[in-house]
Amino acid sequence: MTQAKAIIVGASSQLSQEIVRQLSQQGVLLHLLVADPENLTEWVQQLPTPVTLEKLALDNADAAIATLKQAWQQMDGVDLILVNTGVNLYHPSLPWAAEQQMITINVQGFAAICNTAFALFKQQGYGHLGAINSIAGQRGGSSVAYHASKAFAANYLQGLSMHAQRLKLPLTITDIQLGLLDKAAMHQSRLWSAPLPTVAGQIIKALNKGKRRAYVTKRWMLMAWLSNILPEYIYNTRRWKKKGESK
Repeated sequence: MTQAKAIIVGASSQLSQEIVRQLSQQGVLLHLLVADPENLTEWVQQLPTPVTLEKLALDNADAAIATLKQAWQQMDGVDLILVNTGVNLYHPSLPWAAEQQMITINVQGFAAICNTAFALFKQQGYGHLGAINSIAGQRGGSSVAYHASKAFAANYLQGLSMHAQRLKLPLTITDIQLGLLDKAAMHQSRLWSAPLPTVAGQIIKALNKGKRRAYVTKRWMLMAWLSNILPEYIYNTRRWKKKGESK
């Protein structure tokens, strides 16, 4: 039986590392594209399967494309490319430098990677492109460029999926709609937060099932639905309160 192979684009976050750990335990050969490989060198040496680290400059689309193609060649093709990239830089004054950085990485960089992955899988004849997105893309938000970039990502993935269907290609495109877990943790919400192993496990399970879209954790599907139906005057004034905070 052929050993499964995957490229993880953006493996610096704790969630990505937990996904890598679980995939490695399942025997998947991994190639990680990260901003700072040196920070993960010692960690990957402890994983049960061979893991290759390579530097990725996602703010340079041409360089990112070249890096992904090189990783593909080194792996002699892969079964899965999982993209977990993006920055969220919020400041009330909305400085253009921060907005521009989010657009460059979350939109241009994301599209460059996904477009290249699609072309590589098309040439190979099969493959699975997964991306860890966010329910923040359901509507606009105070972190303007971030919310907009996540809406772009969802539509881009849907477009790739539709294109694969039109071409009758055996390609799977999975959009992982991640809940606002950082926000839930910040507000000490036991209902909406979840341990990283659980989150990573649900992501891997959704990928294994070849789902077109999956909400992680599953209860965030309700929040995504509510986000879409709330009138703007309610949606725009809602906020979570910390324990003990007066209304």
